[in-house]
Amino acid sequence: MTNLIGHPDHGSFERDPQDMVQLLTPEGERVEHPDFAWCGDDDLAKQLLRDMVLARRFDVEGTNLQRHGELGVWPPALGQEAAQVGAAHAMRAGDHVFPTYREHVVCLLRGVTPADMLGIWRGTTQSAWDTVSTNTHMYTLVIGAQTLHATGYAMGLQLDGMVGNDDPERNAGVLAFHGDGASSQGDVNESYVFAASYHAPVVFFCQNNQWAISEPITRQTTIPLYQRAMGFGFPGVRVDGNDVLAVHAVTSWAMERARQGQGPAFIEAFTYRMGAHTTADDPTKYRLAEETEHWRLKDPIERLRAHLLRSGKIDDAWLAELDDEAEQFGAEVRAACHALPVPKFSEIFATVHAESTAELEAQREQYQTWADSFESIGADSHGAANGQGVSP
Repeated sequence: MTNLIGHPDHGSFERDPQDMVQLLTPEGERVEHPDFAWCGDDDLAKQLLRDMVLARRFDVEGTNLQRHGELGVWPPALGQEAAQVGAAHAMRAGDHVFPTYREHVVCLLRGVTPADMLGIWRGTTQSAWDTVSTNTHMYTLVIGAQTLHATGYAMGLQLDGMVGNDDPERNAGVLAFHGDGASSQGDVNESYVFAASYHAPVVFFCQNNQWAISEPITRQTTIPLYQRAMGFGFPGVRVDGNDVLAVHAVTSWAMERARQGQGPAFIEAFTYRMGAHTTADDPTKYRLAEETEHWRLKDPIERLRAHLLRSGKIDDAWLAELDDEAEQFGAEVRAACHALPVPKFSEIFATVHAESTAELEAQREQYQTWADSFESIGADSHGAANGQGVSP
């Protein structure tokens, strides 16, 4: 029987090590797994570390910008860098990704600019980045809805003949991100049913950071999430979400399986949300400091850094250059945020539909009349101040 450690009202499911794919221990030591192996080279390992460091810097800048009043809100991804970087590097250019609202580094690695993402939280755009060239679809704030979009898109790839071809370059798959909280949503479970029934080439990547805002994972399920996949008829794998090598290996397997037409798969990246759910949240109100400190020792960046230092693949000089790059990147992120143009509210009406509707035009005219009324009030006030006002 699998050993589950976790209080029913608090904490997380900690499983026996053999039930979770891990290739790099928290101390930075390489270990083997009977079913999965990481086939990357030293250059890729260093690239993964670089991307995680820059990902964390972007996340820190986002939080700081919000605290300075530059953003309305920011959803941190602190501690989840390995899950996102490992998954992103397992994708090909032709694959499609459907994110939640926390996959900042996934989007960066797919070609979405910092300004594109910051504009959402600054309120200067309606999530308008180039989904065609990046194959990266819009952030979804409705919890779990993106899994329906992803499954439908994957079914479309099947109809377009882009799955299971002899020429692997023609094949494509879909990677759908969601959190542990979303697994409780009806939309997500309906997506699992459709994906299984139609053998859709979609991989559901669940970042189990163990807290759906203030609700612990143990309030949402009595079994580990990856085991649910069996009930829907496709394989599920739990991977150490703080081990970028293991995440890359497992996601590469699942995506290739999808591209070849072998159907959906479910990945549970067992990680931890080190920060708040968003900057509007205070996690100290519902979780213990001891829990956070326990996970701080499993930091995804530190374990890969320790491994590469121990193996002589990097040195202090290399790390110093990376720190300098992160500083420069941080400055670029701040500058990109401050340079975002402030749109006129009236312009929003032009970007709701490809072709405007009578109802939308009526709303636009109503808004414009209301907005113009303030200008007339200002003019009347100016005239009154110069003795030109109308007597009551």
